[in-house]
Amino acid sequence: MPPATSRSIALVERYCAPNYHPLPVVLSRGRGPFVWDAEGRRYFDFLSAYSAVNQGHGHPRIVAAAKAQLGRLALPSRAFHNDRLGPFLKKLCALTGMERALPMNSGAEAVETAIKAMRLWGYRVKAVAPDRAEIVVCEGNFHGRTTTIVGFSSDPGSREGFGPATPGFISVPFGDASALERAIGPNAVAFLFEPIQGEGGVVLPPDGWLKAVRDICSRHRVLMCADEIQTGLGRTGKMFACQHEGVVPDLYILGKALSGGLYPVSAVCGSDEVLNLLTPGTHGSTFGGNPLACAIGEAALNVIVGEKLPQKAARTGAYLLGRLKTLRHPKLKEVRGRGLMLALEFSVPVRPLVEDLMRRGLLAKDTHERTVRLAPPLILTKAQAEAAFRIVGDAVAAFI
Repeated sequence: MPPATSRSIALVERYCAPNYHPLPVVLSRGRGPFVWDAEGRRYFDFLSAYSAVNQGHGHPRIVAAAKAQLGRLALPSRAFHNDRLGPFLKKLCALTGMERALPMNSGAEAVETAIKAMRLWGYRVKAVAPDRAEIVVCEGNFHGRTTTIVGFSSDPGSREGFGPATPGFISVPFGDASALERAIGPNAVAFLFEPIQGEGGVVLPPDGWLKAVRDICSRHRVLMCADEIQTGLGRTGKMFACQHEGVVPDLYILGKALSGGLYPVSAVCGSDEVLNLLTPGTHGSTFGGNPLACAIGEAALNVIVGEKLPQKAARTGAYLLGRLKTLRHPKLKEVRGRGLMLALEFSVPVRPLVEDLMRRGLLAKDTHERTVRLAPPLILTKAQAEAAFRIVGDAVAAFI
């Protein structure tokens, strides 16, 4: 290991709580679909900060918007109006087709915001008895790391040691519409789900599931809440993954690529009926909706729409998926994905494979021990996809 890399890693290991197990690479620069380490070696970034960098690293239009706003005003307070919030929310509502948007910071914070809003709707509109609201969730979910969220996780590593779990959540198998319908009782107020489970290993539901969910939620007067923090904003080849089945949820939860990776920006988008129930003092955030975040968010959305990134993800993703499906390995169980949200699932742990990919010049992430996620920035060209595929192919061929 080069001395500069070794020193950087040693410093982090000395002072940082050991809540991550990163690959032994120290990154110092990024541009487009590439990142460079401290020694100047270039890598394909096939994680994209968990889809936060859909627009590519350091997109010039987003960087320019950030720099311009930094020179004007970064953070006043939501106790006052600012001139960037309105235009950003108007653009976000137009893109989602929703009436209202509530800006926050991290994705987990947006999920917590949605939970509060859905419970409030249940009490004020559906007339559920006080403190009895139930939200149905999916097994294998990943919605964040806060105490409420990990309490309804089915991943022992996320949940154990952090109890007691917050009550009011019912878990059903992902992709099982019948199980969802059976779980909905008189106190059910919402169904919170990911259209594709990203952290779960790029798990796709059966065809028709989203339409079935929409029908069930509508018939039972339950809010359909799509966590599109990873799948949204072009990642799967549509602006939102729900659009693959022509479905519109009652609430979208967005984050990650909402800032192009430059700053924490998230939001909950929904109807007046739900979000107008919040009143001054019932919810807030010091940084949520600040001018810097809004300037960056507006520029990030302009890039996604203006550069047609969902369409690019659909084309390049279909090409790359086709190439990946030509791979042959005795321990390769499945190649799957949609758009540029792809995965290779093996029957054995894949940490050695992702470490070899790193050595060959491609950074990816193992999840649930046996799955390699491949999620490059949506600006990836077909030629770059082919070059990356050759690296993956060589690494898979050498994988024992």
